[in-house]
Amino acid sequence: MSDHNVLSEIKFAGHFRVRQDTFASSTGEIKTRDIVEYPEAVAMVAVDNGGNFILEKQYRHAAGRELLEIPAGGIDSGETPEQAVCRETQEETGYLPKTVEHLTSFYSAPGYSTEILHVYLVNNLVESRLTAEDSDEITLVRMSRAEVVKSIRNGAIRDGKSIAGLLYYFNVIGSA
Repeated sequence: MSDHNVLSEIKFAGHFRVRQDTFASSTGEIKTRDIVEYPEAVAMVAVDNGGNFILEKQYRHAAGRELLEIPAGGIDSGETPEQAVCRETQEETGYLPKTVEHLTSFYSAPGYSTEILHVYLVNNLVESRLTAEDSDEITLVRMSRAEVVKSIRNGAIRDGKSIAGLLYYFNVIGSA
């Protein structure tokens, strides 16, 4: 399907946009989809100098509960993903990573959103606090690899980007 066969109409514009696309499927059937246009973001598998993983516990309104997540955030205008990783890590954890390694990138919800998440490993952490507007609502939690795996298995970690980022690291990068 090519873009010239799609009729798009913006239905909402705010921090993100929602557009409604109408198009002909490969069988000729006319279909309509609502798409959330959301900017790219970064997520960090943060490993402290003792080998523990730094996660964040914070209330998420859409989920209606506190979630345990890896640090993450948006990429500001004019910022590279690597710059966003350093800024967000500082704002949310109080540490500046001296080592930043891209692990993977993926669509967060390709059925309805354009958002791409870039996942990075950050380590060799040095204390360096930047203040974010919502950092006082974040509680840092340090866990061993075994505790992280147990928390994924028992449902204590339910956030998709966190599960994907941590398991990617464990199974693809850090399996040795």
